[in-house]
Amino acid sequence: MIIDGIRKLNNGKQKREKNSKASDMLIGKWVKCDNCKEILYKDDVHKNLSVCPNCGKHFRISSRRRIKQIADDGTFEEIGEQVETTDPLKFDGYLKKIDSLREKTKIQEAVTCGKCKIENETAIICVMDGNFLMGSMGRAVGERITMAIEEAIKQRLPLIIFCVSGGARMQEGIVSLMQMAKTTSALGKLNEAGILYISVLTDPTTGGVTASFASLGDIILAEPDALIGFAGPRVIEQTIGEKLPEGFQKSEFLLEHGFIDKIVERKDMKKTLAQIIRMHKL
Repeated sequence: MIIDGIRKLNNGKQKREKNSKASDMLIGKWVKCDNCKEILYKDDVHKNLSVCPNCGKHFRISSRRRIKQIADDGTFEEIGEQVETTDPLKFDGYLKKIDSLREKTKIQEAVTCGKCKIENETAIICVMDGNFLMGSMGRAVGERITMAIEEAIKQRLPLIIFCVSGGARMQEGIVSLMQMAKTTSALGKLNEAGILYISVLTDPTTGGVTASFASLGDIILAEPDALIGFAGPRVIEQTIGEKLPEGFQKSEFLLEHGFIDKIVERKDMKKTLAQIIRMHKL
């Protein structure tokens, strides 16, 4: 029995080592699609705009990669980069976490805003990044987006916001929640000025972001199979005591029920945005 026990321990150790090596391989040159379960060469996925070449699954992407896909080469000029993250609640370890994420992601906050050209059409864009605290919205995120909206009003340029977020940032408490009102108020002024606002919902767009600027676009686009909603499906089911419909809170379901205007694949996004901007210039 003792020998059998030793064998089990050794077998378990070998399995862990094997799994560890497989994980290291995936981290390095390969990525697994969580939809079709295929193991894909990472460079091939990147060349395909971070879309699975096998099943069409749209992987989550960084703000840098998104800007590179949307903005014409060399035209992006950042807005609001001077806005720093603060710690209003003196939340234990919060600023250390921010510093660690900055080093890891090479960006300063969960949103990057700027002016650029899209197929030679000038626009103001804000691009959220799920790699930075799941794109959560704190004071710096709200301030940067508000500054971008104000710049769109000043220059009378169309505004585009790519949304991806887990919602309000709990480490900043009520200050985070106030960004919902702040960004919504700024968009109200943009609307009064008669300036186009396009909201692009990507996976996932949830919480306070959905309840504020994400849902206020004159035109609302979404990527395929994106999770979009306020609370998660499990929370809703527990609250109302009912089973939700199949595909609830996915972009296809929301298109069918009138919440969004169009689902656009990543390969068509730049062209679609440029066409919309041109149409509204007429």
